[in-house]
Amino acid sequence: MKFWTHVAAIAWKDILSELRTREIITSVLVFAVLILVIFNFTFNADSSLMRQIAPGILWVAFVFSGVLALNRAFIPEKEEGCLDGLMCCPVEREAIYVGKALGSLFFMLLVEVVVLSVFALLFNIAAFQPEIIVVTLLATIGFVAVGTLFSAMAINTRAREMVLPILFLPIITPVIIAAVSAVTLVLDAKSWGDIFSWLVMLIAFDVIFTVVSFMVFPYIIEE
Repeated sequence: MKFWTHVAAIAWKDILSELRTREIITSVLVFAVLILVIFNFTFNADSSLMRQIAPGILWVAFVFSGVLALNRAFIPEKEEGCLDGLMCCPVEREAIYVGKALGSLFFMLLVEVVVLSVFALLFNIAAFQPEIIVVTLLATIGFVAVGTLFSAMAINTRAREMVLPILFLPIITPVIIAAVSAVTLVLDAKSWGDIFSWLVMLIAFDVIFTVVSFMVFPYIIEE
């Protein structure tokens, strides 16, 4: 019970801090929407072709805005010395990981709701289908689970902003492939059964890498 109290406190602290400054949400939203707008004006395509390339465009926006958001998960606390204070508290290191991950997950889902709305408007596509929502949620969980770990790893390097994408994107590639493939099938009016294998892949990735990150994080953060 104490573990989840610590988790809630850390996550709530991140949420309150961001709601006061709006530093991450504003920059990430502008960046993601700008990607969609650029692609919308670049590809003056018919509806059938647009449905083929739209999933890739959507996940380009999600991935790069997500990397931008995760890059800021630990950097402000590191620069202001808050991370050292957090490490000195009688809090389980695993609780820090879960709390930071939940905070990042909240922000990413919030951004994705707005991005999906803009995506649906610009590309004239029904983006809030149940299948797309489930795929996006599963992919985002895996994205955040791994990204939080690598974000903690990157803060102790000099080129923090460059290290995270270099380390993180190769690991998260299976999630991106599965998400894009599943969304493509959904836009082609396929059923749940057609995307089942991709959903299983996303669930397996989420479970494996969440457990591994949970176990490895205490050693990473101590470094």
